[in-house]
Amino acid sequence: MRIIIAGAGDVGFHLAKLLAYEEQDIILIDLDQEKLKYAANHLDVATIRGSSTSYSVLLDANISKADLLISVTSNEETNIATCIIGKNLGAKRTVARISNIEFLLGKDILDLKTIGIDEIISPESLAAKEIKRLLRESALTDTFDFDNGLLSLVGITIDDNGELAEKTLSETAYLNPDNSFTTVAILRNNETIIPHGENAFKANDHAYFIAQPDGVDRVMDLSGKKRTDIKNIMILGGSKVGINTARRLSKKYNIKLIEQDKEKCFELADMLPDTLIINGDGRDIDLLMEEGITDMDAFIAVTGNSETNIISCLVAKNHGVAKTIALVENIDYIHLSQNIGVDTMINKKLIAANFIFRYIRKGEVLNLTSIHGVDAEILEFEVKPESKILADELRNLDFPKSAVVGGVIRRGRGHTVRGSFRFEPKDRVVVLIRPECLHKVESFFK
Repeated sequence: MRIIIAGAGDVGFHLAKLLAYEEQDIILIDLDQEKLKYAANHLDVATIRGSSTSYSVLLDANISKADLLISVTSNEETNIATCIIGKNLGAKRTVARISNIEFLLGKDILDLKTIGIDEIISPESLAAKEIKRLLRESALTDTFDFDNGLLSLVGITIDDNGELAEKTLSETAYLNPDNSFTTVAILRNNETIIPHGENAFKANDHAYFIAQPDGVDRVMDLSGKKRTDIKNIMILGGSKVGINTARRLSKKYNIKLIEQDKEKCFELADMLPDTLIINGDGRDIDLLMEEGITDMDAFIAVTGNSETNIISCLVAKNHGVAKTIALVENIDYIHLSQNIGVDTMINKKLIAANFIFRYIRKGEVLNLTSIHGVDAEILEFEVKPESKILADELRNLDFPKSAVVGGVIRRGRGHTVRGSFRFEPKDRVVVLIRPECLHKVESFFK
C-alpha cells in the first residue's frame, strides 16, 4: 500500500513505525524539518517538507496513487482540509484526526464521506474509551476480551507474595493443571520478553496472559491479587479526556471530578449533570482527603500536565486507592508505570496511532490490540481451509520464536494451546507478535 501521513508528531511517527515493519510505501509530510530528519533516520520512510494542504506538496507525494491519506497534525482544521483536498486529488481512503467531539456525536447527520473524509478519530475520545476498558478489573493492569470473553488478555504485576515470583514457566506448569492460561509476554525494565520454559517471573514484572474464563481467576489467585468492585471514582482534570471519561462512566459509577479553573467548573456542571464537580487543586492533599480519596476505588488523572498526573496517582495509591490511571504526554513515560507504582499510564497519541493501524488492517485481521508499554501486538486470525498452519502440530510448524499462540476459539469455546495442538479451518487464533515477525506469522494464515 502507498500511504501518505500528514504530521510527523507522536501520532504520525508511531503510526509510520508500525507500518514500516510491514514494508508499506510510506510518505511523511510535515513543516518541521527536525521532525522529518528524526523520522528519516529512524524509519524506512520518504519525507516531504511542506504543508499538507498545499496542492503542489500533495502532487509531489503522488497523491493520485495513494491507497490511504492519514492526516494527524495537531491542527484539526489542517487535517480536515488535507483530507478533502487529498480525496479530490485521487486518494482512495482518508482519515482525519479531530479534537471537536461534536464531529463524532454528529457523525450520522454530517456524513463526512460526501466531502471526502472516510474516517475521523479523536485521541481524547479513544483515551476515554481505553480508560473505561481498563476499569473493568481493579487488580489487572490491562484487560481485553476476544469474542465476548471466550478468551481474555490479562496483565498483572508480579508481587513477592504471589506463587509465580522467582519461578520459571516450566516450574509453574503444575500451577496450571487445566492449561487454562498461557503466558504471552513479560515486561521487565522496559524490555519486552517473549517467554519460553526457561524464563522466570521476577518481582515487579508486568506479566501478560491469554486465559479462558476460569483462567482469569486462576491467574489472579496465583499472583495474590484480590477482586474488588469499582463503584467510586475520582477524576482529576476537566480536560477533553476528563470530560469524555466522565461522560462514559457516570451512568455506571459515582464520579467526582476535580478542576482548578472556577469558570470551567460551571461549564462542566452543565455538560456533566451526573458528575459531582469540585473546584480545587488536585495536588492539594488536604482537598483530596476532604473529598474522600480514601473511599475511592479508582483515581484517574488526566490534566494537561504529565507530572501532576503521575504524582497525584501516587498520592492516591498511598491512600489505599485500588486502581490508578495517569494520562502522560511523553510516550517514554509509559514504561515507568512498571517501576514507580502507578497501575497504568496511557498516552492518547499512542492509542490513536494504534486505532488507525487497526483500521488499516481491518479485513485481514479479526481483532488487534496493543499492550501499554509492550513492544508487541496481539492479533486474532481466522484459519482458512488452505492456511499453512493446518499442515502439522504447532511444535512442528517452524512458528517464529518472537510470537506466541495464546489461544484458539473453536465452535464457541476458548482453548489455550500447547505444542501438540492441531488447528482446524474456521479456528480463530489469538497470537502475540513482535513487529519484526508480523509478515512471517501472517503467512501461516493466508
